[in-house]
Amino acid sequence: MMRRAGVVLGIALLAGCGRTYVPAPPAAPPPRAAAVASVPAPKPAWQVRRVVTDAVAVPGGRIHTVKYGETGIAIARAYGVSWSRVVTANHLKPPYTIEIGDRLLLPTAKQVAAMSVEDRARAFKIDIDDLITGAEPAGSWVAPVAAKLKPRPAPRPPVAAASAPKPVRDSAASKPVTASLAPLPALPTATPVFAWPVEGRVLSGFGPKPGGRYNDGVNLKASPGTAVRATADGVVAYAGDAVAGFGNLILIKHADGWVSAYGHNEALLVARGAKVAKGDVIARSGATGAVDEPQLHFELRRGRAASDPVKLLPARG
Repeated sequence: MMRRAGVVLGIALLAGCGRTYVPAPPAAPPPRAAAVASVPAPKPAWQVRRVVTDAVAVPGGRIHTVKYGETGIAIARAYGVSWSRVVTANHLKPPYTIEIGDRLLLPTAKQVAAMSVEDRARAFKIDIDDLITGAEPAGSWVAPVAAKLKPRPAPRPPVAAASAPKPVRDSAASKPVTASLAPLPALPTATPVFAWPVEGRVLSGFGPKPGGRYNDGVNLKASPGTAVRATADGVVAYAGDAVAGFGNLILIKHADGWVSAYGHNEALLVARGAKVAKGDVIARSGATGAVDEPQLHFELRRGRAASDPVKLLPARG
């Protein structure tokens, strides 16, 4: 009897050893603090700053080191030379980008003054400022401007919408101009009220651009051959391609010292001295000069000072 009881007790113990043991779940670790994303501080907005004329004299001119906030045009004006001269002296290529730390070679005032008018015309490309200053036959810039201008034939009749516009051929391109330019006709007297020269959207606005560049106007989208219209009544002061980067360019003088500029055209339909009314077709848009898509570069200046055209044109829409 005692033996049977022992067997029963052993079986009970074995049965107890066969139970499944489920351990308690481990305690959850304390929550970690959320990682804070490392966000770089925003870069300060690029702003135009006044050029400090601290160039160092070197054989052959002056060296100016480009600093933050300086544009190429502002540097040239601070030293009394045209931007096109700086481009030529430093062999800059479109889009004429300069960077902080670049060293620009600038001619000295004495060097410029010592050059003959003919030497200046050969050594330096003309820019819009030169044309505005020398568009009338007065002052020392008449000769270089006349030497660079390529006369255009008389205006052609309007191009039919169904026909493809053709470039105006320069029949006298091989004949250098040696005579002084004829005086322009009398300008309108009424204060100009400006209109958009084309309907395209703004591709590049007025003001400073990355790389030390500066836009003295606006660039407007325009399909090839689009009619370019005079922004106000005036007289054509220049029609040609002597200004580096602007391609086929027209300058129109208006009342109160205003000048409008139209660049990158495919064809020029007016010549110097032509009187134009607001809305007249003066050119066909294109992609000549330092651009890679059809557009119109448009400027409004009062004298040599450029203004933001968008602020002077009627609102759209």
